Amino acid sequence: MKYYFLITGVLCILYYLMLVYHSRKLRSTFAVFWLLTGGVHLLIGCAPFPVYVYTGLAAVCGVLWVCFISVEALIVSAMFSRYDRKTDCIIVLGAQVKGIKITDSLKRRLDRAVRYLREFPETKVIVSGGKGPGEDITEADAMGDYLISCGIDPGRIVRENRSASTRENLRYSGKYTDPEHDSVGIVTNGFHMYRSCLIAAQEGYKNIYKIPASSNPIFQINYLTREFFAVISVWMRMRPGRFKSN
Repeated sequence: MKYYFLITGVLCILYYLMLVYHSRKLRSTFAVFWLLTGGVHLLIGCAPFPVYVYTGLAAVCGVLWVCFISVEALIVSAMFSRYDRKTDCIIVLGAQVKGIKITDSLKRRLDRAVRYLREFPETKVIVSGGKGPGEDITEADAMGDYLISCGIDPGRIVRENRSASTRENLRYSGKYTDPEHDSVGIVTNGFHMYRSCLIAAQEGYKNIYKIPASSNPIFQINYLTREFFAVISVWMRMRPGRFKSN
């Protein structure tokens, strides 16, 4: 069991260094988790614990891995969806804008929305996101301008520019559509899709259609792990019942 902790610790720290190299930041999104997790594993692996302690730790790790894999299976399953259904509207969930520059994750969402809107020219689009730290314009304005630059008719674009979270994205966007009756496509990165649908159900959306976008493959493990904790948080607020999604 000592080798498990030592090997896992080394792998976590190597992944942290990979994230730092690609993001050019020591504290990019959730990256510090890997540094801390790696450090803890190395400490446990090097500690002179008796055999029975490692046996107990092995049991705990086994339970945690089963929980983690079970949740991740749900998250990954939502990353894949059919793309050939017309909806009344789509909602593009906001992501960080650096100054006025669209980040990679947000660009992937918008490019996915552009392909969908070209396929279904009667569908309107709600771009949702307010102005946060480090942003010179609202995420909605950055998204709307990008869609227009890609040839989308401005008349099809609704800008929701107050929200600061996924929940607010969906709550405030609901004022521009009919969540009870309209079919609504949610556009976000694949790793974020399962949680977005859960929140949409909580916010009263009855007919949800998943339109997942890609994400940076280097950060995929990081994103999926972060989503594990985010999904658990949403589940804790979930009311009994099921939502309909396609």
